[in-house]
Amino acid sequence: MKRISIIIGIIILATVQSFAQNWKPVTASVSFKIKHALGASATGNFKGFVGAVNFNPANLATATFKASIDSKTVDTDNSIRDKVIKGEEYFNVEKFPKISMISTKIEKGTKENEYIGYFNLTIKEITKSIKLPFIFTQTDDKATFQGSVVINRIDYGVGGKSSMLGETATITIKLNTQK
Repeated sequence: MKRISIIIGIIILATVQSFAQNWKPVTASVSFKIKHALGASATGNFKGFVGAVNFNPANLATATFKASIDSKTVDTDNSIRDKVIKGEEYFNVEKFPKISMISTKIEKGTKENEYIGYFNLTIKEITKSIKLPFIFTQTDDKATFQGSVVINRIDYGVGGKSSMLGETATITIKLNTQK
């Protein structure tokens, strides 16, 4: 009887672990690239990443991602430009200190280790659905999630129409995690 209880316990533990795999963010990189006039580009990044990841490639139905970044940390290596984009016309960091993403669904992609995440992205209290393809690579108890998505900044009220600044920005996220 004791042996049967131990076996049942092991089976239950294995079943629970196969459904849920919590990954703790260790480092995160959130960067962007946007075109300026004459084909030049500006790049920048955000810090202050906070997130929770529950992801098991064998059970995508239970996968969840919740993340936010601190909008005040935007850095383009140009202090004058940073001051402008932190202001009311762009990110309005005093009123909207966080940018957040919450997954709604995760699917398997067409390539090995590729997945498609569907997220609600909120910038300046404007929430839009985005589709973010990402690569998941795991080595033992460490994993990396990396992907890029193109968004229209005007859809989120980040600046207005401009002949000097492109409307779309490519956002790249790289998240290193461990169990």
